[in-house]
Amino acid sequence: MTEIADAVHSGRLNDVKNETSTEVELELRVEQISTPADGVRVLDLIRPDGADLPAWSAGAHIDLHLGELVRQYSMCGDPGDRKHWQVAVLLETESRGGSRFVHDRLSAGDSIVVRGPRNHFRLEPAARYRFIAGGIGVTPLLPMMAEAEAAGAEWTLDYGGRDRASMAFVAELTQRYGEKVRVHPRDESRLSTKLAEILADPMPGELVYCCGPAPLLAAVEQGSTHWPEGSLHVEHFTPREVLVEADDVAFDVELAQSGLLLRIPADKPIMTVMREANVDVPSSCEEGTCGTCETGVLGGEVDHRDSLLTPAEQAVNDVMFICVSRAARGCSRLVLDR
Repeated sequence: MTEIADAVHSGRLNDVKNETSTEVELELRVEQISTPADGVRVLDLIRPDGADLPAWSAGAHIDLHLGELVRQYSMCGDPGDRKHWQVAVLLETESRGGSRFVHDRLSAGDSIVVRGPRNHFRLEPAARYRFIAGGIGVTPLLPMMAEAEAAGAEWTLDYGGRDRASMAFVAELTQRYGEKVRVHPRDESRLSTKLAEILADPMPGELVYCCGPAPLLAAVEQGSTHWPEGSLHVEHFTPREVLVEADDVAFDVELAQSGLLLRIPADKPIMTVMREANVDVPSSCEEGTCGTCETGVLGGEVDHRDSLLTPAEQAVNDVMFICVSRAARGCSRLVLDR
């Protein structure tokens, strides 16, 4: 699956506090490994004692502890199956170590520490969906399509990739869903040339869910500007916001639960200063993409630099991601629910 340490979501963030508060850390066993496409490995994870795994919903991801690395991957199995968790891992040509570890060092029978599930890419109820996937970005959409099908919703999937051999789950999808699935390998027909047609004429109550590389997402975002606000939900592979700015200034952070008052220098994130003060801060990607460090905001205005919250969610000003976001210009103090 995409490395969601490099992958992010822009869309609705309802229920994030509830989902993250129920995360668990488990040592699971790799029951089996399959290869549904060139360069893709699917890990089937189970509890060694055979007990049920925590419930999850379409769009969720989990952390895999891969040696000294922690990487996030979308869950692509059946949420109704409480015995198995599945993730699909693409061997990235410029891997920072996560996908290389999965492909070169993991075998069936190995144990692996997993944390989650966490969901920042939930499927909202709708009468119609247009799913758009690029490459391995199809994986978080797999349980979404199954859920839409079970609910009787109308939907289509447009799935692009380098070639059919590299596009995971193509055979299963076309066999199961038929003409609802439209495959666009680059060596046959480019998905990018079809986007204007795909995104034309939104129907009332219709939603778009998209996951894939940055050029595809940028094109989908540009091509859906005529859709009603809130219609588009995307998951990025890389952060799209500037995380550090030259004119950043210092500010104070008050931690409401502990009573600590911390000074945040212009050149340090809130998370770093909290750790220096021996405040326990859960984190993973540290670039505003995974949502692990989500923190409630009780006072002050936030300069949101994450790639998770929509503009409407940012305006509510009730949560922030302390690995990258800061106090807004003119705000000298933030009060955080920690």
